[in-house]
Amino acid sequence: MRLRLNHHPALGALLAICMMLITSGVFASSVSERGERFERVVDENGQRYTLIGSGVFRYMVWNAYAGAYYQLESDTQPQPLGNQPRRLELAYFRAIKASDFAEATEETLRDTLTLYEFTQIEAPLEQLNQRYSDVVPGDRYLLSWDGTQLRLALNGEVLFAEDNAELASAMFSIWLGERPLGEDFRDALLGRG
Repeated sequence: MRLRLNHHPALGALLAICMMLITSGVFASSVSERGERFERVVDENGQRYTLIGSGVFRYMVWNAYAGAYYQLESDTQPQPLGNQPRRLELAYFRAIKASDFAEATEETLRDTLTLYEFTQIEAPLEQLNQRYSDVVPGDRYLLSWDGTQLRLALNGEVLFAEDNAELASAMFSIWLGERPLGEDFRDALLGRG
């Protein structure tokens, strides 16, 4: 038997709703931010992460990078500064020098942490800052914490790994803390936008 949509208005309406959901991205396996795609679900080191939110960070008048924030599949409420596993992926639209990353990271953490908090992470932060590499448009940095180890990777290559929960929370606070680089970007990453 052949179904004709014009004879079944309810079926036609249902089909139209499904098409709207598919084209709006509700069923899509990834999201796109200014042409950069981020998967909704990511498997990393035996753990499954789900996307909490994504957005674009603007510096002055430029789109600097797109980002996506993930937490473990079971953690649906954003907890970016706790000890639970999480990951932040940043896709760059502009070239940035490694020295600029190091300078901005240290400066931001000196401004946002107490002196005591900063001295607790100063030595491993210096090591992390030495591992940054220059980026060109299309490169991606990944900051991840699996519950025991903080990792910084560029385009899939691990540049830094350290078992340090305090450093992990400090690094994530740059984008997701109380005084982030950009409140709109933080809110988008946390799914508030």
